[in-house]
Amino acid sequence: MAEYVNPGIAVVSAGQNVPMVSTAACGKPCIVHREGSGLVTLRGLTQQCKARFRVSFGANIAVPTGGTVGAITTALAVNGEALNSATATVTPAAVENYFNVYVSAIVEVPRGCCVTVAAKNTSAEAISFANSNLTVDRVS
Repeated sequence: MAEYVNPGIAVVSAGQNVPMVSTAACGKPCIVHREGSGLVTLRGLTQQCKARFRVSFGANIAVPTGGTVGAITTALAVNGEALNSATATVTPAAVENYFNVYVSAIVEVPRGCCVTVAAKNTSAEAISFANSNLTVDRVS
């Protein structure tokens, strides 16, 4: 299992990944992350056809001061592509009105290959992310 966090508030531009500034736990060579990056690399180190991971992301999100109030979205992304099945949408009534979101997905990595995963701002405007937490569990 690996856990990456950003305990502060990060304003993330539209289409960008949420930076993870600290590693709370990581004990697997098949999960690789560089401090401050929003990307986590999953490696297919297995004797089977594929390695399977559960990737989860939780955070508090809001429209930052100066932004336009409306629906905002975040999603897990695999190799840069947001997953529709792991997208969270909230509609704050005012700026700095935080909502808690959580998304999860199973990601399969073929033997010998690598896949990148990230939490991504899929809104058309910047979003404030507070207390972000990305966990990755190798399940098979």
